[in-house]
Amino acid sequence: MSATPATPPAVREGIAPGRPAALDFDVYLVLIVGALLALGLLMVYSTTFDWSYQEYGSSIRIFLNQLRSAAIGVAMMLAMWRLDYRILRNRLVATAIMVVAIVALAALLIINNNVVFEARRTLFEGSFQPGEAAKLALIIYFGAWLASRRDKLQQLGYGLIPFSILIGVLGGLIVLQPDLSTAAVLVLTAWTMFFLAGANIAQIGVAGAGALIAGGIVAWQFPYARQRLLDHVTAMQDLTRASWHVQQAIIAFTAPGDRPGGSFSPNWFGIGLGQSRQKFGFLPAPHTDSIFAIIGEELGLFGCLVVIALYALFVWRAFKIARETNEPFGAVLAAGVGAWIAYEAMLNVAVVTAIIPFTGVALPFISYGGSNLVVVMTACGLLMSVSRRRFQNASARPEGAPVFDFGPPERRKNAQRGSRAGGG
Repeated sequence: MSATPATPPAVREGIAPGRPAALDFDVYLVLIVGALLALGLLMVYSTTFDWSYQEYGSSIRIFLNQLRSAAIGVAMMLAMWRLDYRILRNRLVATAIMVVAIVALAALLIINNNVVFEARRTLFEGSFQPGEAAKLALIIYFGAWLASRRDKLQQLGYGLIPFSILIGVLGGLIVLQPDLSTAAVLVLTAWTMFFLAGANIAQIGVAGAGALIAGGIVAWQFPYARQRLLDHVTAMQDLTRASWHVQQAIIAFTAPGDRPGGSFSPNWFGIGLGQSRQKFGFLPAPHTDSIFAIIGEELGLFGCLVVIALYALFVWRAFKIARETNEPFGAVLAAGVGAWIAYEAMLNVAVVTAIIPFTGVALPFISYGGSNLVVVMTACGLLMSVSRRRFQNASARPEGAPVFDFGPPERRKNAQRGSRAGGG
């Protein structure tokens, strides 16, 4: 009788066969995140050195705050990378995370007096934004919820109804701040996860149509959002009548001397890092919501394309990890993180380039802001944890069948049936 061969240590540890133990992480993902983080720190310094000097007498004071947040974010990423992400699929753990997020969002509306631009979005004297943490909490909870119900998601009572209730509660609390952009990112991310987990296509359509109608009605109820919609319609007809913010953002992308209404010359390579003129009182929020416009001014259209390419590579790696993962929770979690970063980056770029009405949304890894950066880096750590273990127990499914198949709907349906039959 021949002895059963022992499982190779690399497989037991979740490392790709043939990959050295010292490299049990997605090298490409780390390089992409490192490039985005470094670029973000450079741009934060470029956009804040004058403001920091005027406010604090030091040109690096605000930059050091972001550097501290980056250090915390890197520490969280490393901690999450070493953590076995499967701990989070436990119902009690996932529920506790979601409850804390909901309580923090409710606290903004009940006990918080920190109102900035007619919105209440921060706690602890502006040092923490619950809306940012709520995105990651949703991905974790929703990932655990979807993974546990994959065989029942197409049933109305197990799919669309509880999905709508959960998103309605979380999104409603964020809308009341008000923070429509964060609510939009949250809904889009959840909708994508719901689709990828195997929800009924008709239910997906109903959810999407309902979200669009509800979003339009809600936006129209807020005077500032209604005005931005009207301004956008006006800008599409005549750019010289667009809002000040939109005009200044467009100027940042054009060659020096160009103005809205005249001829535009492409600003291919920018006017040089740190040389922006729009950040000196012309363009509102150049270090946060409008930082992509400063990238366009200082690094040119070429620099903008590099940034967009980095985000595209990040999303590709996230979905590749999801595609190669044989465990449902890990697959949904990885896809959720990829969708979140994709939607947030696309919204920011679309807003700054006047493709959609103006709304405040951070550019992940790059915009100034501790809460967003730390939460995004924490999510990257979870993505690395999924990647580290994605080859583990590959034999549990027929030929290591993945949870997701991002091909045609019929092929995706067959792949899901096969993965369930293999022990999903």
